Amino acid sequence: MRALVKAIKPGWIALVMVVAAFATACFMVLAPWQLGKNESTSERNNLIKAAVATAPVPINEVAPPRSGFAPKTEWREVTVTGTYLVDKQALVRLRSVDERPAIEVLTPFQVAGSDRVLLVDRGYVRPDQSNAPTIAAPPTSQTTITARIRAAEGTSEGRGTRVENGALTAYTIDPVDLSHATNLQLDPFYLQLSPKQPGSLGEIALPQLDSGPYLSYGLQWLAFGIMAPLGVGYFIFSEIRQRRRAAAVRAADAAAEAAGADGDPATGDATDPQQRSPASAEHRPAALNTRNQRRKRIRDELRQAGSDTDIDDVQAPSQSAPAGIDAGPDTGNASSKIREKLTDRYGN
Repeated sequence: MRALVKAIKPGWIALVMVVAAFATACFMVLAPWQLGKNESTSERNNLIKAAVATAPVPINEVAPPRSGFAPKTEWREVTVTGTYLVDKQALVRLRSVDERPAIEVLTPFQVAGSDRVLLVDRGYVRPDQSNAPTIAAPPTSQTTITARIRAAEGTSEGRGTRVENGALTAYTIDPVDLSHATNLQLDPFYLQLSPKQPGSLGEIALPQLDSGPYLSYGLQWLAFGIMAPLGVGYFIFSEIRQRRRAAAVRAADAAAEAAGADGDPATGDATDPQQRSPASAEHRPAALNTRNQRRKRIRDELRQAGSDTDIDDVQAPSQSAPAGIDAGPDTGNASSKIREKLTDRYGN
């Protein structure tokens, strides 16, 4: 346990904590966020496909009065007969249609023969230099329109309906918020006017039936959440393996030093270099190799010094005194210079 605690670095702990937090965010926040968007987009596309394939019906068959909003009815095309309430009209600014700025026009529509009022999005106009764009007026008499049911967008805090430059202005389509501003009891959804209908303006086309990149993004976040811990594990494993290799090198260095101390003092080597095991040669540190090379160079210089002496300075050895196995060189017949070198090397 102590060895494990000693091996752990503070940087490893911080890295593991960061990666753990990142992996948790990938699995708990980022991946569900993208996968949820993919699911909602797919559900919307299915509703649009079903609505396009269904003929328009009177609104009371799909959304009866005071029934609230049913998500499964969104995008259904319905018909309504009634009258536009132009004096309660509102403008929705900061919109974009075909990647260009637009202002959508919301006009309440009172259903004939009842007090029911529906909010109708008549389409869009392009903003101009003036703060009050030119908007074509809808019919003032009773008329029948065809429109699609749409869900309310809601209103962010501080972005509610207000009067700007003499016009009722909003930044989202929220019938509940517009009810307070117009003193009308609007249904909790709105109608998107179909093309070429009485009072229609610029057409707002149906969304493209494309699921988008959300599924691939969600899978990528899941992959990141898996790969991050694996990457940290591999990093720690590599670090520990490198430490073990360094410890093995140090052990080989110590063994080589001990073997050199017990070897021949003149050479400093305990054994022949060719007899050493491959493992020792592999782990031999650079400093030991350099030291051995220096010793070898000194031995070569000594041999060279002996061979470079003029041969005329050496007298022929006595033929009457053959050398034995343990006999050293004949220093008696050598010159004084050679005698000194041989004495230093072999003793008296």
